[in-house]
Amino acid sequence: MNAIEVRDVRKTYRRYGRRKQFGTLKSALLSGRIVRDLRPDQTFDALHGVSFDVPAGETLGLIGRNGSGKSTLLKLLAGIGRPTSGTVRVAGRISALIELGAGFHPEISGRENVYINGMMLGLSKRDIAARFDEIVAFAELEDFIDAPVKTYSSGMYMRLGFAVAIHVDPDVLLVDEVLAVGDETFTHKCLDKFAEFRRRGRTVLLVTHALDLVTRFCDRALWLDAGGVRVQGDPRRVVDAYLQDVAKAEDAALAREPDRLRARSALRRVSPRPLAEADTARPTRDQVSDEPPDMYRAAEGRWGSREVEIIGVDLVDRDGRTAHVFASGDPVEIRLQVHAGRPVDDLVFGVGIFNAEGVCCYGTNTAIDGARSASIQGTGEVRFSIERLDLVEGSYKLDVAAHRQNGAAYDYHRLLHTIRVTSRLKEAGIFRPPHRWSVSGGVRLEGMGSGA
Repeated sequence: MNAIEVRDVRKTYRRYGRRKQFGTLKSALLSGRIVRDLRPDQTFDALHGVSFDVPAGETLGLIGRNGSGKSTLLKLLAGIGRPTSGTVRVAGRISALIELGAGFHPEISGRENVYINGMMLGLSKRDIAARFDEIVAFAELEDFIDAPVKTYSSGMYMRLGFAVAIHVDPDVLLVDEVLAVGDETFTHKCLDKFAEFRRRGRTVLLVTHALDLVTRFCDRALWLDAGGVRVQGDPRRVVDAYLQDVAKAEDAALAREPDRLRARSALRRVSPRPLAEADTARPTRDQVSDEPPDMYRAAEGRWGSREVEIIGVDLVDRDGRTAHVFASGDPVEIRLQVHAGRPVDDLVFGVGIFNAEGVCCYGTNTAIDGARSASIQGTGEVRFSIERLDLVEGSYKLDVAAHRQNGAAYDYHRLLHTIRVTSRLKEAGIFRPPHRWSVSGGVRLEGMGSGA
């Protein structure tokens, strides 16, 4: 038996602009210009062609980017809205926690709001009275239940709303990302309550961006993308597909970033002379002065004489493909395409990696690594290979440079290139060294893989 059935649902909204907006519902009705009469360019589909079932007793995780239609779908399931076309059927009593404090009146006390919300969800006054103490205790609001709700913090709002929603004993519980507001202790209480719901054969539909919660807690997952169902099924398979798509989109966005940053930095830091002239002359005092006095405090930018120019920077994965998103521990190769208008024999190439806070994670150059000299004539390529990118998850910025032995820059790219490191592990810090755990005596560890 299905607790939820959704069939070919479409939800259409009107696009609002400056022209031809109705001042009142009356003017809209008199003009006959309601949603179904609008031109296609005046509407957009928040949902289109959405179909799925949720068997009774199942927990379904709903994932997707912001604006993909998740909250719209939950509102249709809760009966807050109606689909433009298609059908939605939910069997049994529904309890929905979609917006913090939805239905709460700020001027009256938490006690009064518990009774009002409980009756809105179908309980009698006697039923609420029987469960009142349990609701307040779960929400941890014993000392504040008689205070006006307008004095509550967002966390207190959420705890009270959640406590009421789950204590009406619903057949179907709809939850939209509210766990993000609670502290660690309350989150565990909520998850324990979800587990109790599952044991009792209740149905839960959970919208969340916490993907580990989906894989650990949900029986199935559904990925909404731009208002349509992209993938549904096994939580790990759906989450993996979603993460791959997010990484692909992020990679494309990061690929465009260097050009944007270089264009912006060129307004602040640019060689005072044309590139063609700089190619055939030594840097002057004016040109060298473009270099910041403190490299580690410098903002993104580009400077140098351009006698040697870095004309391209590529990040390459293990398969030889250009990429910007890498898993922690993956190999990565930084390839610099370089050009010199005339022969140069006083030359060093360097690379630096910085985290989002500007902390230098690692930096080196060809001289530090033992090269006695380097030279260039015409065009060539320099490759810096990292066997394992042992960084924790996060975004990192790269410095790449061509400069003299004394440090004077030919071409310095400061924080113009971004590399994104992903990981399923939630480790702290910056560096992720290869490691392993071992125990002896009466200590046992099960199910833990190597950190290498």
